[in-house]
Amino acid sequence: MNASSGPFELWLKGTMSDSVLSANSTLAAVDAAKLLEESKASAIIVLENSIPAGIVTNKDLTIKIIAHSYPSDTPIRRIMTTPLVSIPPETDMKTALQIMSSRKIRKLPIIENDQVLGIIVASEIAVSAS
Repeated sequence: MNASSGPFELWLKGTMSDSVLSANSTLAAVDAAKLLEESKASAIIVLENSIPAGIVTNKDLTIKIIAHSYPSDTPIRRIMTTPLVSIPPETDMKTALQIMSSRKIRKLPIIENDQVLGIIVASEIAVSAS
């Protein structure tokens, strides 16, 4: 099954958020936290030289900034999860779910030609499946 076969395309559209935050890797953690709060998002794709290089989640900010006592002006490149685990848009649903499960990740960006097309969020999969 691929993106052009129909069912995956419908599944992808139903579970993917095409509203994805991205920021330069030099953004301060405090500014990333404000951005997440204002947008009500839970992750930011971190860009280095305009190329997706990592991801910073609410959990990263909480654990790495608070628990490790990093200063709030720490650049997000220091706390991002890298390498960025992502999938191309033609990835089938089973493979996407296997990647999320095996890597123990809840957010899976969809990237093509270094452009973030969207992100699959585990909580949205559960909602769309019900």
